[in-house]
Amino acid sequence: MGVPWFVLQSTGSAAKAGVVAFCAMLPVVLSAMAGGPVIDLIGRRRVGVASDLVCGAAVATIPLLQLVGVLRFWMLCGLMAVTGLFHAPGETARGVLLPALAERAGMPLARAAGLYDGASRCAGMIGSAVGGVLITVLGAQHVLFLDAGSFAVSAVLLAFGLRAVAEAGPQARAEPGLPRGCRRELTEGYRYVAGTPLLLGVCLMTLVTRGLDQGWSAVLLPVHVRDKLGGAGDLGVLEALFSAGALTGALVYGWVGRRFRRWPVFTVAFLIVGMPRFVVAAFTDTVTPLGVMMAIEGLACGVLNPIMATVMYETVPGQLHSRVLSATTASFLTVTPLGGLAAGFLVGSAGLFATTLAIGGAYLFATLSPVIFPAWKQMDAPGPTHARLSSVPGGSGSEPA
Repeated sequence: MGVPWFVLQSTGSAAKAGVVAFCAMLPVVLSAMAGGPVIDLIGRRRVGVASDLVCGAAVATIPLLQLVGVLRFWMLCGLMAVTGLFHAPGETARGVLLPALAERAGMPLARAAGLYDGASRCAGMIGSAVGGVLITVLGAQHVLFLDAGSFAVSAVLLAFGLRAVAEAGPQARAEPGLPRGCRRELTEGYRYVAGTPLLLGVCLMTLVTRGLDQGWSAVLLPVHVRDKLGGAGDLGVLEALFSAGALTGALVYGWVGRRFRRWPVFTVAFLIVGMPRFVVAAFTDTVTPLGVMMAIEGLACGVLNPIMATVMYETVPGQLHSRVLSATTASFLTVTPLGGLAAGFLVGSAGLFATTLAIGGAYLFATLSPVIFPAWKQMDAPGPTHARLSSVPGGSGSEPA
């Protein structure tokens, strides 16, 4: 929340907040598109550490330039682009280690996915609550220094915590270091997604909803809080309520999720996550109704990532995890850079009320996809088929690692 609020505080422009969000997200898409083979070549641990160090340095540079009085808007956009460029490979490098770590811990994959997402939600909850208070007390630029420090802590934890994990090192490749081999491996990831209806459906729906979510988090919610609520403190409370709900949802699903069919749980949860928050935000100017809605939305949202992660790791052969996860991440984020940009300009031209309802309506149509298309029901019986694995070099009929 530090950067969106910093932009609104320093420029007063929703459109500029959208431009900064665009500059931050576009490189994420570009690096995700080509990141899979590179992650396997360099090693997941090294990529994760490098990602955190570069992102932390870029975030710290923003308040430094502001303090010496030389920060310009184009510099802010450039620094956010750097964080975006390194963010996706680092996130993918950490995510693909989940099946291996779950196996080492003797833990069911669904439970590990719930705990992994729960830890992320817990960090978001604490960060949002503390961040809102610190922005009010210290100002947004000083909070960015703390944000940069958190990247450094993460880099240290990855560097020392994953040294004994073989899957965190460079992975064996048929054609190591060759550009042609990298291109072939990259194509395999996209071809696997395109040939798997369930994964393709997840990518297409998430492509739309991630873009709409970016418009909400980068523009609509901060502008709504600034104009109608009490400022950064209320923004921190709202995001903390969402994170608390999401943490609860992720942990509960990780514990009892195996008892329920995935498709109906996923479908109902996504409908709750979508349009309701936009409607409540459009028709309320007090924090309580929106806070209650965001807590409920968070509870539903908490079950989505564990379900999608479990389905993907059960569907994709182990040797393709980095490549397919990079491909799905890129597809998820293709429209995301435009979400904040479009929301910023729509608020400026049509107003906050109309923009909020329009984006909420688009979200509703997107979340109806699991109800309409039968491929989504395969969530309850995923698994790599012999036909798919036989087309993968080195593939077999075994379960993915």
